[in-house]
Amino acid sequence: MKKKYGYAVSLVAFVAIATFILFNYHVRENKLDNLLERNSPSATTHEWVLMRDYASALRNKIENNPADIKSILALTTLFIQEARITGNYVYYDKAALKCVNRVLKLDSLNFEALTFKSLIYLSQHHFADGLAMAEKAQKLNPFNAFIYGLLVDGNVEMGHYDSAIANVDRMESVRPDIRSYSRISYLREIHGDYPGAIEAMKMAVNAGGQGDETTEWTRIQLGRLYENTGDLKSAKMYYTIALNERPDYPFALAGLARILVTEKDYPAAIGFYKKADSMINDFSIKEEWADVYAMAGQKESADSLMDIVIAKLNKDEQNGQNDENIGHYADRELAYAYLKINNYNQALEHALVEYNRRPDNIDVNETVAWVYYCKKQYPEALPYLQTALKTHSENPVLLYRAGLIYAKAGKQSEAKAFLKKALSADSNIAMLLKKEGFETWQSLQ
Repeated sequence: MKKKYGYAVSLVAFVAIATFILFNYHVRENKLDNLLERNSPSATTHEWVLMRDYASALRNKIENNPADIKSILALTTLFIQEARITGNYVYYDKAALKCVNRVLKLDSLNFEALTFKSLIYLSQHHFADGLAMAEKAQKLNPFNAFIYGLLVDGNVEMGHYDSAIANVDRMESVRPDIRSYSRISYLREIHGDYPGAIEAMKMAVNAGGQGDETTEWTRIQLGRLYENTGDLKSAKMYYTIALNERPDYPFALAGLARILVTEKDYPAAIGFYKKADSMINDFSIKEEWADVYAMAGQKESADSLMDIVIAKLNKDEQNGQNDENIGHYADRELAYAYLKINNYNQALEHALVEYNRRPDNIDVNETVAWVYYCKKQYPEALPYLQTALKTHSENPVLLYRAGLIYAKAGKQSEAKAFLKKALSADSNIAMLLKKEGFETWQSLQ
C-alpha cells in the first residue's frame, strides 16, 4: 500500500513539474521581445528615443490584446529596422520571426507576415527559403512592389538573374522609388554596366528622405560604385554627405577610411574603422580594419581582429544549428575569413558548402575559384571562374582574380584581356591584389 502511494505521489510530482515546464515554455515562446538598449553614441539620438518609446507602446497594446495583428506587425518592422542599424541580426531576426509566426498562427495567409518572413529568411542567408516564401506571398498580392523586391533579391542570391530582371521591371512599374531604383542599379552592376548602375543609384538617393538610414545606405552604395570605377573624389564626396546627413553613420566612416588608406594615412583610417566598429556589429568593417592593421605593420592586431570575426561567425553558425529561428548561413564569409589567415582547407570547406546551396550564384563561384587559386589548384578554379563571369560583371576584384587565374592556368590571352581591363579602371581595391595583378600583367608582355 505504501509502495503504491509512493508511486502516486511521484506521478503527481512529475506531472506538476512537466506542467510547470510546459507552461513556462509557452509563456516564454509567446512573450514578445523588446528593443535592446544601445551602447553606442546613437543611444542619445532623438530617433532612438522615439523608436524605443514606440516599441514599448506596441508591446503594451499587444499584452492587452494578444490578437492585435496590426501592432505585432508594427513591432516586427521595428525589429527589422533596428537589426539594420545595430547589426545585431541574431537577436532581432529571432525577435521578428517570433512576431511573424504569432501572426501566421492567427492568420496563415497574412500577406504582410509572409513578406516579413521572406525578408527575415533572406537576412539569415536562407536564400532558397526566402525566395520560396516570397513566391507564396506574391500569389496573394501580385500588385505589391515590396514583394517584387524580395523576389529580385532571392533570385539574385540563387543566381537566377533573368528572373531577377523580370521582377525588378515589375517592381518599378508598380512603384518607382528608392527600393526599385537601387535594385535596378545592382542588376546593372552585375551585368557590367557601371554608368547605368551609377545613374540608377543616383535616382535612388534622390527618391529617399535625407538622413534616413535607407537613403544614406543607398548613398554609400553610390560611393562604392565610384570607388570601383576609380573616381575617389566623387566617392569621398558622397561618404562625406552621408556622414553629415547621419552623424556617426558607420558605413560612411568605413567609406572615408578606405579613402584614407589610398592616401596611406593608416593611423587616421584605423581611427575611422575603430569608431565605425563601435557603432555597429558588422564583419566587413572588422575585416577591412584588419587589412589596414596589416598594411601598417601591426600583424598582431590584424590577427586578433580576424580571430574575433572567425569565432563570432562560427558561433552564429553553431547557434543556428541548435535553433533554426536564429540560423544564419555564413559559409561564404567564413571562407574569406579563413583565407586571410592562410587556412586554405577550412576556406575551401566553407566555400563548397555555400556552393552546394546556390551553385548558380556568380559571387559564390568566384569565392570557390579564388580559394582554389590560393591553394595553387588552378585547373580546379577554372570552371567556377567561368560561371562567375557569366553575367559579364566588371567588378574590379573579379577582373583581377580572373586575370590571375587564367595566367596560372596557362591561358595568356584571356589573362591579358582581364588584367588590362582591371588595370585601366584604377579602382580602389586591396593593394596586394592590384600589385599582384600588375606584376602578372608585366610578366605577360
